[in-house]
Parts: sequence; structure tokens; C-alpha cells
Amino acid sequence: MLSKPDSQLVYQLLEQVSDPEVPVLSVVDLGVVRRVAFTDQDLQIDITPTYSGCPAMDMIRVNILSVLQENGFNNVSVNMVMSPAWTTDWISEKGKIKLREYGIAPPVSGTADKMTLFGEPPIVPCPRCGMENTKLLSQFGSTACKALYQCQSCKEPFDYFKCH
Repeated sequence: MLSKPDSQLVYQLLEQVSDPEVPVLSVVDLGVVRRVAFTDQDLQIDITPTYSGCPAMDMIRVNILSVLQENGFNNVSVNMVMSPAWTTDWISEKGKIKLREYGIAPPVSGTADKMTLFGEPPIVPCPRCGMENTKLLSQFGSTACKALYQCQSCKEPFDYFKCH
């Protein structure tokens, strides 16, 4: 264990842990790291899955343990916290920029995906050309948390990180 607990150092190290499904995002960018706490000689990390069945959470947990142990944190526990439920509002602004640059449209703020209730998909700007003339092709994209869209201006398909 390092001599003096330092939460800021832990967050810096967690920036190195990528989301396995969207490797351009760190777990901090994604907002799944909910708490970093030191108790006696232990370090406790609380993480919240993006949804309850997210297959990436086991790998995220292993990667968090690995990077912390490689940097001198030996007594680490990573706890899954289900409440409050994760929301795309927890994605950092830096994370939203990284998504867009990677070619995935970030969640449109203030528009939870209410299509199933109200029948209208959100207006999602194309991450490539920025135009809002886009069309929902499938509610299901490359992973369960994304939908597939196509830009009607540049004709490129792209994933949209769905709000929830």
C-alpha cells in the first residue's frame, strides 16, 4: 500500500482503465466509477453498470484491480452498486467529445430515449459531419447501449449512445 491515501491519484489511475465496449472512454469518462474511499488499510471502489446485464462489468472490475495493484494498491475491493441506476448524464463532457471524435454520437442531453412511449426518436447529430438530418435504422446497434443511425447528408452509418 502507498504511504498516504490519495483519491486524486486513484482517479488518475482509473483514467487508464478503458471501457471494453467503447475503448476510447475511460471508466471515469463513462461515469461508472461512483466512489473512491479509503478505510483503514483498504481501498474501496464503487462502480455502477451502465445497465444491469452489462457484460463488460466483469472485465472492468478485473482491469481496475490490475491497474491499482500495479501501482501499489494491494488491498482493493471493487463493489458493484446498482442504485442509483447509471444514467448517460454521468458521462463526462470530455467523454462525450471522445465519443464524437471516435464516430459514436453521444447522448442528446435532456432527451431520454422515449421512443417506445412517444414514437419519435431523438434528433441525433452526425458525429462525422455534424448535420442533424439523420435517420434511425435500428434501435439496436453494435452493443445493447447503442442504436444504429445513418446520416442522410453524408450517408455514413453511425452508432448513437442511447440515453437512459
